[in-house]
Amino acid sequence: MSHQKSREVVLPIRMTAELHAALDALREAWQRDPTTVPRGLSCSQSKEGAFVLTAAESVFVTLPGACVVKGLGAIELVGTEPLFEPGAGSKTLVLRDTEEGWRFSVKFVPPIVRERNTKPG
Repeated sequence: MSHQKSREVVLPIRMTAELHAALDALREAWQRDPTTVPRGLSCSQSKEGAFVLTAAESVFVTLPGACVVKGLGAIELVGTEPLFEPGAGSKTLVLRDTEEGWRFSVKFVPPIVRERNTKPG
């Protein structure tokens, strides 16, 4: 039985001035001294030269309509759909600075559903 690999879902966000300033400050700090990036966050640059911020599961919490990242602040989500399926694991947030603006996505491994030992009803 093969299991589904990780999934990435792009979600619309409302970019606030505070979030934009925090992302710019983090990018500048990372460029000056990569060791200043808080634990659980990692910064990189894409092949196209875009700044990419990745947040591990240990540094964020999801709330209805928002996601709060430790050391960065709240990210307001547009829409009410849940970020992850119930039981999903290995959750990661990814923020990319693209030509169209900031792109917010979540990566996760969907829950494995086993249908064994069930009695026909």
